[in-house]
Amino acid sequence: MYTRPIPATGAALPVIGCGTWRAFDVDGTPEERDRLGGVLRALVQAGGSVIDSSPMYGRAEAVVGALIRAADAHDKVFIATKVWTSGKAAGIAQMQRSMQLLGGIALMQVHNLLDWRTQLATLRQSKLDGRIAYLGITHYSASAHGELEAVMRAESLDFVQLNYAIDDRAAERRLLPLAADRGIAVLVNRPFGGGSLLRTLAGRPLPGWAADIDCRSWAHVLLKYVISHPAVTCAIPGTGSPEHMRDNALAGSGALPDASLRTRMVASLGL
Repeated sequence: MYTRPIPATGAALPVIGCGTWRAFDVDGTPEERDRLGGVLRALVQAGGSVIDSSPMYGRAEAVVGALIRAADAHDKVFIATKVWTSGKAAGIAQMQRSMQLLGGIALMQVHNLLDWRTQLATLRQSKLDGRIAYLGITHYSASAHGELEAVMRAESLDFVQLNYAIDDRAAERRLLPLAADRGIAVLVNRPFGGGSLLRTLAGRPLPGWAADIDCRSWAHVLLKYVISHPAVTCAIPGTGSPEHMRDNALAGSGALPDASLRTRMVASLGL
């Protein structure tokens, strides 16, 4: 799998990871643990490492932490989670809980910019104290891109997480160039456009150019569009299926579209 450097440190990060919203918010029955353990194994075996979660995702942090401990895989994964509350004391308490559940966190992010001034101050101290390696901010909607841009310009950040897909290209206009200029790594959520585009395309044959970039599924096409943007560090499609995780991971290797083909991809899909 390809890697991209994290601008803040130069450390290499694999370009395909896994999001845990909904899929990992489960009771943790033996069957669920086996299935989600298979997702973790598929990610790591393919060369990926990024697992993104949040307290907002119900039981996901607890499930991820238990799976990582069971697989003794903490040194193989890059754990990213978020703080999603208001107030300094509440933020500290929530982050401590996340650390207990996950057993160590590489990246802590302010989820959907909630009380971001307060939480970023705490994150900076946590980074200075060595409790986290990186800090960042997130949002999932283009309606928040103006605020994301303002924070990216005003603050020193290691990561920004944002929505970006072949049918959701607003981030190309300002946020992705700004991240490149400011040396901010980019995690991409909703790389399938929220899933509706992938479902729509599922019944259509792959276009001829798909073979030119080693795509054997529509998931490969959509993910390769995202990770071929030079400002993108890693895409984190969510899944609870080992089969889908293996397929998603394949998009992180082989040929990638150049600028000309990216334009053709958009046009050929009528987007």
